[in-house]
Amino acid sequence: MIHTESIGPAPDATTRENESEWSTLGFLIVLARHKRFILRFTLGAVVVAVIASLLLPIQYTAETLVLPPSQNSSSGASALMSQLSGVSGLASLAGGGFGLKNQSEMYVSLLKSRTVEDAMIQRFGLMGRYKAKRMSAARKAFEDHSTVVLGAKDGLIRITIDDGDPQRAADMANGYVEEFRKLSAKLAITEASQRRVFFEQQLQEAKNNLTVAEEAMKNTEQSTGVLQIDSQARSLIEAASNLRAQIVAKQVQIQGMRSFATDENPELLMAKQQLVALEAQLGKLAGSDQGSKSEFIVPKGRVPEAGMEYIRKFRDLKYRETVYELIAKQFEIAKLDEARQGAIIQVADPAVPPDRKSSPKRMIIVTLAMLIAFAISVVKAVISESFVLVQRDPARNCKMRTLRELLFEKR
Repeated sequence: MIHTESIGPAPDATTRENESEWSTLGFLIVLARHKRFILRFTLGAVVVAVIASLLLPIQYTAETLVLPPSQNSSSGASALMSQLSGVSGLASLAGGGFGLKNQSEMYVSLLKSRTVEDAMIQRFGLMGRYKAKRMSAARKAFEDHSTVVLGAKDGLIRITIDDGDPQRAADMANGYVEEFRKLSAKLAITEASQRRVFFEQQLQEAKNNLTVAEEAMKNTEQSTGVLQIDSQARSLIEAASNLRAQIVAKQVQIQGMRSFATDENPELLMAKQQLVALEAQLGKLAGSDQGSKSEFIVPKGRVPEAGMEYIRKFRDLKYRETVYELIAKQFEIAKLDEARQGAIIQVADPAVPPDRKSSPKRMIIVTLAMLIAFAISVVKAVISESFVLVQRDPARNCKMRTLRELLFEKR
């Protein structure tokens, strides 16, 4: 015969609820038993947090809101360049070859550059204020007290400075923009600035070449005694010089377009076709297929043999004059465009001395310290109570000794 032990009924929902209540009640009993330790530990942490928050230096935050320039080219300069005849090559290069990507990110990087940071450190004497012996340490401390961020939604740059003096914080935030402007004055950042620098270099080179051509022309007049040529030859030379200048401008345009356009680009293909047409016109004017070359020669049958040397120098002089005039016009347009564009960055909201401190936030510090200390003390009380229960239970005490022996066993 098989004997079965009587099994009580399964615990229902009321039983489980009572067990939960007793567990909660047991936890509250543990807290009540260790209430003095919990209270003392929490109050001690609060006192330490209050003292620490009072000892922390007060910081004020000043903010400058700046607007980076637009990435679009100036429409006014494009309209002026389109009105000039015979200089479409240089105009297209100036208007489309210098586009910049992610300008706002570039300005943020320049604001964080070592040059600007070092200028701020020297201007406001931050090495002494931050008690830094090296410039690298002062730079690191300055980066900890300043932020430069780009707004993801509005695209504006926010410069914030933390300092113990509200007036100095505002001065440093505004000085940050001033030091960046000093740096940007030495750099060609915007499209208009790059066009101005490009044509300024080209204009200086053209001016030097024109001076050399004028001196050569003067020496030729003195050596040959020829002071002028007939009107037909003069017109021919002037027309050829204009075409050569336009060919050079178109070649410069094609070279610039190849830096950012593929060979299948429609504008590049059109520019190549225009170059071929200009070279064909120059070839017809010269009466040969060699008119596109740099050594353009006027047919000898149209000019007396005695004036060939004079004609060559006169031809070079007219060519240099035409190139100089074309580049000078573009340089003036670039300068007007740069002035029209205004400052590199515009200050939307200059920094003002803050009337409230930004740190330390004493209430938050004390509250967090109180909550953390309370949680630590409760965990400590529960662990202590668990060890007491283990010691009272022989079976659990034996298991605990076994675990301790295994953990600290020497092998």
